[in-house]
Amino acid sequence: MVRNEDSLMPPVPIVSSEHLTSPDSWHLSEFEYGMIIANNAFTRWMVRCMNAAGYQDFSPLDVLVLHNVNHRNREKRLVDICFVLHVEDSHTVNYSLKKLVKLNLVGKEKRGKEIFYTTTVAGADACKEYRQIRERCLTSVYRTLEKDGSEISEAASLLRLLSGLYDQASRAAASL
Repeated sequence: MVRNEDSLMPPVPIVSSEHLTSPDSWHLSEFEYGMIIANNAFTRWMVRCMNAAGYQDFSPLDVLVLHNVNHRNREKRLVDICFVLHVEDSHTVNYSLKKLVKLNLVGKEKRGKEIFYTTTVAGADACKEYRQIRERCLTSVYRTLEKDGSEISEAASLLRLLSGLYDQASRAAASL
């Protein structure tokens, strides 16, 4: 919430769609607005960081898929990537994988009916370059905030909790 300069006035909630808010749900609307702006800032950051690493024309999903395939240096299947990234439409992830394979950042191996993906040396190097830029532009600034990280961990926990609430609500809406 934003505090007014006049300390006698109550905090003013910041929401994106006041018409969706009921008197007892302002906090949820504030959270949704926070997610909207955080999501847009984060996706912009990922694309620009990847661009600075030397890889243009990447979508936010392309960046996420590359980093997920590289995670822990383990091979992944399409279904694994979709599950971890919480992406319902596997076609979008499959498109990113094809793009990354074509760029030689990800390799694939077919075993029976399954295809397993791993990062190539070039893909691992791209992830390392991304990390270096992340350290220089983001992490170094975060360290100056004089926080111990517990607030970020609590926010991440709350996001995971509320994502379950939104998943349940989307299932309910789909059944209407």
